[in-house]
Amino acid sequence: MLDKKILLLLVGFLFVMDSFGQCAMCKAAVEANLEAGDDIGSGLNSGILYLMSMPYIAVFSFALFYYLQKRKTPTT
Repeated sequence: MLDKKILLLLVGFLFVMDSFGQCAMCKAAVEANLEAGDDIGSGLNSGILYLMSMPYIAVFSFALFYYLQKRKTPTT
């Protein structure tokens, strides 16, 4: 069983194909930035940071809600 997994992993590493696909919205944002005279990735950086922060905010909100709910209930 382990040999099959290692073989599959090796085959996956040996036959890696490069992907040249790009999100249409990302491509449009880069082209709009270039036409406006800005840096290539300046508009994408803020979007990436926004998307990266959302899971952290969701987990923090859930933890805060859980903590506040646990604090309200009396322990017996």
